[in-house]
Amino acid sequence: MKETPQWLCLAGSITSLPAATEGRVVVTGSHGGLFAAALAIRARFRAAIFHDAGVGRERAGIAGLEACTRTGMAAAAVSHETACIGDARDVLARGRISHANALASALGVRPGMPCREAARLLAGAGLPERWDPPPIDEERHVLEGHGRRILLVDSASLIRSEDEGAVIVTGSHGGLVDGDPGRALKADGFAAVFNDAGIGFRECGVRRLAVLDAKGTAGLAVDCMTARIGDARSSFEEGRISRVNATAARLGVTPGQSCREAVMALAAM
Repeated sequence: MKETPQWLCLAGSITSLPAATEGRVVVTGSHGGLFAAALAIRARFRAAIFHDAGVGRERAGIAGLEACTRTGMAAAAVSHETACIGDARDVLARGRISHANALASALGVRPGMPCREAARLLAGAGLPERWDPPPIDEERHVLEGHGRRILLVDSASLIRSEDEGAVIVTGSHGGLVDGDPGRALKADGFAAVFNDAGIGFRECGVRRLAVLDAKGTAGLAVDCMTARIGDARSSFEEGRISRVNATAARLGVTPGQSCREAVMALAAM
């Protein structure tokens, strides 16, 4: 498949879909969590392939597969050890399936199968029976009174220009969307926290940290097994730091530290 066939669509992030995805098989670099599944259902995909983001705490990285099942949508996820999260082309080219819902399995999608082959099989899926996504909304919460503003956002797509200088805790993965450094962070925060998505293939799950380091922004990642991906509150309240960039290290953040402790210390600076 040197050229993308008409039935297939690639999307580095499911929060910024290209036009005309309805009725197509979509391969995305996004994790397979519940909100990602809701967006897939709202966009009326025929079928979807996500990134499993290390599966993680409470299997949050693939929780959306069963949500897709309930609407009649075939869905699968590729292993974080085989392809870069955030990069749909890499997911298609290198990814190997780690999980599939019952509808995808019925079409022959199996763990270990190349993503390209799985996508071809999913092209034969029937359209979902109903378009009723789970009622899940990503949220923004601002915590004041701790020095710098602390912002909790379930998705980095919710960051605004007004968030410059804040300590930003996201539920998003720490990979680069479509490998683009320009999409590392939408505002120049003082610090930013991401989910490490299992770190995975070529350490793609934490690539944003180096980009932020070059800008003088403290970059941190929480271990996906300690916090639910897509859930900023989980990162803040339950997460444990797995990786830090040099800027964060100079400010005293260390791997193994609780995310809450690190964030509160950064906010006080």
